[in-house]
Amino acid sequence: MALTGRAALIAALASVPVGIWDPSWTGILAVNAPLAAACACDFALAAPVRRLGLTRSGDTSARLGDTADVTLTVTNPSGRPLRARLRDAWPPSSWQPGTETAASRHSLTVPAGERRRVTTRLRPTRRGDRQADRITIRSYGPLGLLTRQGTHRVPWTIRVLPPFTSRKHLPSKLSRLRELDGRTSVLTRGEGTEFDSLREYVPGDDTRSIDWRATARHSTVAVRTWRPERDRHILLVLDTGRTSAGRVGDAPRLDASMDAALLLAALASRAGDRVDLLAYDRRVRVLLQGRTTGDLLPSLVNAMASLEPELVETDARGLTATALRSAPRRSLIVLFTTLDAAPIEEGLLPVLPQLTQRHTVLVASVADPHISAMAEARGHTDAVYEAAAAAQAQSERRHIADQLRRHGVTVVDATPDELPPALADAYLELKAAGRL
Repeated sequence: MALTGRAALIAALASVPVGIWDPSWTGILAVNAPLAAACACDFALAAPVRRLGLTRSGDTSARLGDTADVTLTVTNPSGRPLRARLRDAWPPSSWQPGTETAASRHSLTVPAGERRRVTTRLRPTRRGDRQADRITIRSYGPLGLLTRQGTHRVPWTIRVLPPFTSRKHLPSKLSRLRELDGRTSVLTRGEGTEFDSLREYVPGDDTRSIDWRATARHSTVAVRTWRPERDRHILLVLDTGRTSAGRVGDAPRLDASMDAALLLAALASRAGDRVDLLAYDRRVRVLLQGRTTGDLLPSLVNAMASLEPELVETDARGLTATALRSAPRRSLIVLFTTLDAAPIEEGLLPVLPQLTQRHTVLVASVADPHISAMAEARGHTDAVYEAAAAAQAQSERRHIADQLRRHGVTVVDATPDELPPALADAYLELKAAGRL
């Protein structure tokens, strides 16, 4: 079989009867004088790596699951062309499993005195900041016999934001909000809402809404219409203790809580309410206050991006004290936490009256859909035991929820996919009832 290119050259040089043949060095030990000379020449003609200029540009943030493109500009100041293989290293969670090799390695040729760009496409699999690691460049000579190799560090950070997948529910919740807000023909009446206008009585109206003074001045019965109060204060409290680290599906419970919190924040800000965020375990991890409607969501997702569960028991007393300081006047406090018996009975319940005395409290908890599937399983002995264990776990959660409700707390317990819309509905019901 005829050899071509570099293989033919190596074979020809190796056939010269000078030097020593040593198969241990993938064929040739460079003691052969012509081959040694060719290698030395090839090495000398390879562009130097240390003198290369490298700069980055591109995306600085991306939602979890989306792609981010980072462009690397390579400048060759030498008088020799650069023929190179380049590896742009990032943390393993910057790519989907199995795609790192193809995404991070590039071939490029840069003529002397010119520059070229290569783009690394990342698809992060975790929230938080992803920082670029070393850039390794291997420069080849024209024969490809020997190479120069070196590394550069060009800092760059990609902030991976929460995906906010629940935003698909926002249009339907806003539609219901417009009904509550009096922008459609449906007007809500209830204690604690703001007076809007008068209209003629129709069968089915609450007789408590009749305005007798206005009725006396007119020939028809007049009823008062109301719209939900605006400019209420809502404090979202994320429990970042050890229970938030439990994985439900492919993500920690904390991620599902964040998704629900973002939908509620988007809805409440459209309703004219003020929304603050507190993340706490044994100390304050995030405290975000005083954001305007336009700046609220960007600030929330940026603050949540680097938030991770802490493997410590949450200090319920410290959380309560911090929440009370953060909400000096009557507010809706939405606490994202677990419904496990020990943390609630030993931690939250003893201090809960301090919150419910001054504020409306809503507890949102992420349920594991695998438990529901286990409870319905039948067919063999193991499945029956799993169903019994799941039924017991569900019974304990209902018992804890009932204890919280007896203290006047609204409880929303749902799976990760169902929690955001269920929490939004609970907020709208509180608003319609005038309890905010």
